[in-house]
Amino acid sequence: MEQAFSLSWIDYSIILVFILFITCLGLYFSKRASNSTSDFFLGGRSLPWWLAGTSMVATTFAADTPLAVTELIRQSGIAGNWMWWNMLAGGMLTTFFFARYWRRANILTDVELINIRYSGKEARFLRGFRALYMGLFINALVISWVNLALITLLQVFFGISPEQSLWYALGAMLVVYLYSGFSGLLGVVYTDFVQFIIAMTGSIILAFLVVNSEQIGGIDGLKQQLPSEALSFFPAIGQEQSGGTLLVLGLGSFLAMILLPWWNSWYPGAEPGGGGYVAQRMMSAKDEKNAVYANLYFQIAHYCIRPWPWVLVGLSALVLYPDLSEARMGYVLAMKDYLPEGFRGLLLAAFFAAYMSTTASQLNWGASYIINDFYRPFIKSDASEKQLVMTSRVAVFVMILVALFVTSKVESIAGVWNFLLQTGAGLGLVLILRWYWWRVSAWSEIAATIAPFVGYSLTQFVLAPYVDESWGKPIIEDPSGFVFTLVFTAFVWISVTFLTPATDSETLQSFYDRIKPAGNWGTFAEKSEQKSNLTLLFVCWISAIAMAYSILFTTGSLVFKEWWNAAGYFSVFVVSVVMVKYFSAKVKIFE
Repeated sequence: MEQAFSLSWIDYSIILVFILFITCLGLYFSKRASNSTSDFFLGGRSLPWWLAGTSMVATTFAADTPLAVTELIRQSGIAGNWMWWNMLAGGMLTTFFFARYWRRANILTDVELINIRYSGKEARFLRGFRALYMGLFINALVISWVNLALITLLQVFFGISPEQSLWYALGAMLVVYLYSGFSGLLGVVYTDFVQFIIAMTGSIILAFLVVNSEQIGGIDGLKQQLPSEALSFFPAIGQEQSGGTLLVLGLGSFLAMILLPWWNSWYPGAEPGGGGYVAQRMMSAKDEKNAVYANLYFQIAHYCIRPWPWVLVGLSALVLYPDLSEARMGYVLAMKDYLPEGFRGLLLAAFFAAYMSTTASQLNWGASYIINDFYRPFIKSDASEKQLVMTSRVAVFVMILVALFVTSKVESIAGVWNFLLQTGAGLGLVLILRWYWWRVSAWSEIAATIAPFVGYSLTQFVLAPYVDESWGKPIIEDPSGFVFTLVFTAFVWISVTFLTPATDSETLQSFYDRIKPAGNWGTFAEKSEQKSNLTLLFVCWISAIAMAYSILFTTGSLVFKEWWNAAGYFSVFVVSVVMVKYFSAKVKIFE
């Protein structure tokens, strides 16, 4: 066990003041959250874009995120971040193709979309199944890896054993429950705003102190002590790495990683077509315009603004701690070894902020499924709004206990990431097409939800030992198993779609009249005078992707003093911004 690290009274004071402030701020909104489930789960649909967008970013900035980035960098250098950078395309797809639809749907959760999009007993089953699957199983997995990061932090700083740390994690979740369980989404988003500022400030301070330490010697010293492959934004495909410590990606692996998961694989916070807490924030926005702006801001902040402080510490950890058995420990050890008195408390408060923002969002989001999509339709359909809010608070507490149990079984953050990507392979296309193709039915979605688990099990336990051992590896090492699952799932759900009845005409017409979606809606769109702008939206989407990546790489090039590269990426940024502005004006996406 790591020897406990002594914090000063200043550090403890900073942490205590932060926890008290966040708790009081959250409880301030408890009265407004008690009026109805709409107030509790959607903040009364009153959020401006900047608050909804910051809440999305804060939720994805969990205590685990810098640690997971450190793991990826130790495996593959900066280029390892393509495991999550590749999701940008899916996020921008939501901005231009789905954000308005989510706000227009006027529903409480994204699972409730099933109720207005599909019909029959299969739709009723799907809604209940996804409410429990998402609200309990997936939610517990997400909170578990966030807890794992917190436990790592506690072990390093306080010398707490793994067994003891579970109790500390429970205590941390109860603190989150104290305000999020009573304040609802309004309390969550306002505390998210404060927590994001604290978390980013702490990350930047840590990066500055570590990189400019005597052992690293600034950016120039860092570059001298690392192989060029570790500093490249793209993998050195097929080349042997210096020292043999970094993962070599084949061209096929890299292309599969950046071209396939974002539209075909379900993943929390990056669901194809939107969904989860991202859809929740868009549905809580004041109007469609604020929903679109919130999602655009989220994509830029998530992929372009946040990563570089984490990347710098992750790279420094390669130099400072070359023989770590647990890669994620590098970030926490840097915090422990390079922060002076006072700053340790600030950074720990920043990590607690990141932890609390994500956990609060996950608990509120998960409870919305349990109450709105399972308890109300299946158990107590005549419950009053007051009863539903009270039951929501009980549901949040139950989810805390489930998440604590799952936490005790999880060993790797990146491992859970890979598991979710693999078991969601193929589902994403259905979640996209249900908005644009009338023939997609509840049976399609049921098949696409179950089939990836079958495909994943085949690659891990049946085919890998006999066909190719690489089929059982994570996506970043070899995507063969992922591609098999994706193709298997596509075959299953497309077959099921045409072998089962379609959604009834009345439901489809009602859905079309409410949402007015583009795409193939056949006779249901005959009375509509709406023009299809899919081509222009496609150009906006591609331009926005180029804009975001150019911001990311311009910033990175400036950080590493690659001035000509920065100029090149900035030129791409200028052109892409002009294109986004011009074509978005034509389709009035931001009006």
